[in-house]
Amino acid sequence: MSGSSLNDPGPRGSVDRQVCVLVVEDDPALQRMILNYFAENNIRTLAASNRQEMVGRLGSADVNLVILDLRLGLEDGLDLLREIRLNSEVPVIIITGHRRDDIDRVVGLELGADDYLTKPFNLRELLARVRAILRRFDAGRAAPARDPERGRFRFSGWQLDRRIRQLTDPAGAAVALTKGEYAMLLAFLEAPQRPLSREHLLQATRVHEDVFDRSIDVQILRLRRKLERDPSAPRVIQTERGVGYVFAVPVERV
Repeated sequence: MSGSSLNDPGPRGSVDRQVCVLVVEDDPALQRMILNYFAENNIRTLAASNRQEMVGRLGSADVNLVILDLRLGLEDGLDLLREIRLNSEVPVIIITGHRRDDIDRVVGLELGADDYLTKPFNLRELLARVRAILRRFDAGRAAPARDPERGRFRFSGWQLDRRIRQLTDPAGAAVALTKGEYAMLLAFLEAPQRPLSREHLLQATRVHEDVFDRSIDVQILRLRRKLERDPSAPRVIQTERGVGYVFAVPVERV
């Protein structure tokens, strides 16, 4: 495990002091390294080593982001991630123990993790990812006030009502969207059947300050799981190799 001894508060150090990060990690040495490094960079941190402690910390403090190791002794980190997502949209960065743990990483992203890191990782990179995700969520909270447009979109039996920010499926059932998912779906609906680059999607979803393009891929995974009958063979949101993604079905504005 490598880190940086630099005190690197960055341009958003004043924001960092207002947030709280929960580190769910059962390796005492790694837990201490993360907590000490974040404290040096003016970020308040809490620690948990198991499910019981995690639930207690989430219930007793206003946690802005969770760093969750998927390898927690006898406990399954994916189960803990599911539990978090049942009760909260708090951003989660998952940590996988080995590069061969591709399945756990993909499942974690599909369950709603916002990003991932593979051990060994650099503490400065972890801090950068935490700040990037927090900026994205801050932008998402501010988005409704900057987006006064109204109207509805229809596609393949689905409907998105911008007035109430509600997506309904062909059977008329409401489908919950996170702020990031809503922003990305809106970007697609405003430019249907046109290839959109990752840079375009980063700007359209107000996360262009995030230098990690995988944040777009995470949102795509989530949207596909909600819109596609078979997310592994998508028909609605398709990949354009070398370009980005395309919303492949016709869209009607009403």
